[in-house]
Amino acid sequence: MQTPELSPYWMPFTANRQYKSQPRLLERAKDMHYYDQSGRAVLDGTAGLWCCNAGHNRSAITQAIQSQADTLDYAPSFQMGHPLAFEAAKRLVDMAPDNLTHAFFANSGSEAVDSAMKIALAYHAVNGQPQRTRFIGRHGGYHGVGFGGISVGGLVNNRRQFGHGLSGVDHLPSLKDPKLAFTKGQSNEGADKADHLIELIGLHGADTIAAVIVEPVQGSAGVIVPPEGYLQRLREHCDAHGILLILDEVITGFGRLGAPFAAQRFDVRADLITCAKGLTSGTVPMGAVLVDQKVHDTMVNGAPEGQIELFHGYTYSGHPLAAASAIATLELYQHENLFDRARELEGYWESALHSLRELDDGIVDIRNLGLMGAVEFEPSGGTRAYRIFENAFFEQDLLVRASGDFIVMSPPLILTKADIDQIVTRLGKAIQACR
Repeated sequence: MQTPELSPYWMPFTANRQYKSQPRLLERAKDMHYYDQSGRAVLDGTAGLWCCNAGHNRSAITQAIQSQADTLDYAPSFQMGHPLAFEAAKRLVDMAPDNLTHAFFANSGSEAVDSAMKIALAYHAVNGQPQRTRFIGRHGGYHGVGFGGISVGGLVNNRRQFGHGLSGVDHLPSLKDPKLAFTKGQSNEGADKADHLIELIGLHGADTIAAVIVEPVQGSAGVIVPPEGYLQRLREHCDAHGILLILDEVITGFGRLGAPFAAQRFDVRADLITCAKGLTSGTVPMGAVLVDQKVHDTMVNGAPEGQIELFHGYTYSGHPLAAASAIATLELYQHENLFDRARELEGYWESALHSLRELDDGIVDIRNLGLMGAVEFEPSGGTRAYRIFENAFFEQDLLVRASGDFIVMSPPLILTKADIDQIVTRLGKAIQACR
């Protein structure tokens, strides 16, 4: 295929001049690999962008999409519906924690987060507490790129260019602790950091706070794993003060931690869960908010007969192609036991990642949980991690993700131990080449 003209496309989250001077173009993909225009196979260590959990170009999914495109290309979701949207919702809530009995569809994780925030505000208003409008996020959190998401998010670069964002937002402290560097999985220290929520409640007043929103494991901040008991402690504080708990599972959902959702892995109850990415294994854009039975029923049953209870939605909510993809993807996860597979491989993945520790004195931390991992380097303004990313792609035939001073990995759940060996070996060579 001829190389396209690069200039017209303003790429997201990309240094465009840098990229277009040495582009990285992917032409096709299958299972664990991408292929560039020359046919070179590139081992996917990131599941695309945390999303292709079932691997690439799986026929069960692509055939479902193709068939649906030939049957029903689009149907409106305002005051109308189509069967697959309802079936996708049923499949999704069947997989979710028991209290999450309804699904509200969006088109991305960013939209799911903003939808969850609106649902939280609307719920409190219907419940007679309209003054509950404040949100509590966490330092280092990533919740998409909508104005709601960047406001509750804790990554300053994501909001630096865009003003003050939403008012009435505060943040819990980061869970990152240099004293716990090279911890394998969860630490047994630091659960008391959840108690900072009590300070924020004292500062703002519990009756002003609508919800706390956190990622169970922070992805974009470099796989920051919660200490044992931390999420449960947040839940207890929220319960004691009438605050909703939103778990942003756009990354951790659909097997990334060896369970359908991190809420199940950590045994913590969420009032709302946001999800996307792995919902369709990255094939068709789709996001969703999983909603607690009480929250849903309070809003739906509290509205006057015939009145819309939530003035919110998207043109493409529950899109037929996305719904078909979601159904096929969820079936594939279950048919191939991919969530159990991820849990079974977790120990091997952990050992392989931590073997990199002795490779380079510039490695200051390695973090992991489930099939997530990050290697952090001494601060360099992100330059070394980016050089490692480039070397991995061009010289080692490996796709990883550079973010700040760390390399992040989240491979498809179909990987084997041999794939893990290759990811770590190739990454090691890239690290050594970029001392």
